[in-house]
Amino acid sequence: MVLKIKKPQEWGINPVPEEKKTLNSLDFFVLWSSLGVGLLVLLAGSLLVPGLGFVMAAVSILVGSAIGCLLLALTGVIGSENSVPTMVLLRPSLGIRGSYLPSVLNIIQLIGWTAFEFTIMAEAANHISSVYLNFSNYYLWLVFFTVWCVLLALGGPLVVVRQWIEKFAIWLVFGATVWITYFLLTSFPGDILSFRGTGELPFSLAVDLVVAMPISWLPLVADYNRFGKDSKSSFTGTFTGYFLANVWFYVLGAISILAIKTQDLISAILSITLGGFALVAILVDETDNAFADIYSSAVSLQNVIAKVKQWKLVLIVGTISFFLAATVQIAQYEWFLLWIGSVFVPLFGVVAGDYFLLRKRKYLTEELYRLRGRYWYWKGVNLIALFSWLTGVIVYYVIVSFIAWLGASIPSFLVSLVIYFAVSKIKEVKG
Repeated sequence: MVLKIKKPQEWGINPVPEEKKTLNSLDFFVLWSSLGVGLLVLLAGSLLVPGLGFVMAAVSILVGSAIGCLLLALTGVIGSENSVPTMVLLRPSLGIRGSYLPSVLNIIQLIGWTAFEFTIMAEAANHISSVYLNFSNYYLWLVFFTVWCVLLALGGPLVVVRQWIEKFAIWLVFGATVWITYFLLTSFPGDILSFRGTGELPFSLAVDLVVAMPISWLPLVADYNRFGKDSKSSFTGTFTGYFLANVWFYVLGAISILAIKTQDLISAILSITLGGFALVAILVDETDNAFADIYSSAVSLQNVIAKVKQWKLVLIVGTISFFLAATVQIAQYEWFLLWIGSVFVPLFGVVAGDYFLLRKRKYLTEELYRLRGRYWYWKGVNLIALFSWLTGVIVYYVIVSFIAWLGASIPSFLVSLVIYFAVSKIKEVKG
């Protein structure tokens, strides 16, 4: 008997047929809680201390997670209702060619994320093997995780969610996380809760750092939520899943640094009882994040070069990310998070204003792909949207640079939304 491996179907940037829209609220909860956990989220949580005390850090995590997850879930709703990936959803507001710019920026951030993921997974695995097996080879581990994550990306969302995450990965990491949380809270309860912080990190800037993590998934969310049965399932599963995971892992990252009193996060986890097993479990789930980054990079590339096969783009992205991870050290992580927020928070202010306010949740699917059609504007670009987006980006950087106490996420989002909606309505009345 010959075993035949069935090739996963590629959807590219075309609308998903109704019969293939099978993911429910539980599927989305599992998917987004899985994508919300990981070593990089723990690392982001560690950035909040010692600048903030533990209580204020926890409050910033709750506030930032609520803001970021709300934007994430709402964008997922747009994807679910229109059955197309995120970069295609930018066409009605930015124009068909205008959507190419955020596609390129998204590819850059996703390749960066993938390299970050490959690096931290390889470093963690190498640390574990050094301690327990007396074996050390960072580059061998890097090759292993690159190959596995590329294979997941080739499998596609339906295969990964139903066959990998739901059946195995998410339950393993949740069990390990419960153990780490219990150990830290029972071993260092007084030290953690009483820590007051050095005051070097403004509360609002901490909120922006927390918002940046769910925001980093905004350009990806519709790539997966387009497979949802309905918008309600998409919203509830996405919001609750990512909110739970983001809060839990940000807090856990802060607790780990305060309890173990080291900035080396991997060493902090390994130092606790059964820390090696817990770290292995987290590593298993970490591959889901890299899968999503690689898969969505390919989808974003197809928004610009639709004729290239998705599997070829997956291999290209995986290869580039591998070489970045092999040659570039993780640095300036805080700057990377703020850059993501500055670009994508105001961008989706424009998208939200366009979809929910200007067009009343109605996009014409066939027009999304028609050159010189309804969403063509001026040579394929909506200048009003680009101006509104750029203004929001400027507002973000001005606030971060000069009035950080205000917090940049909400103001930049609202500025881009209001400008886009107001100018579009004025043009509509005049024209």
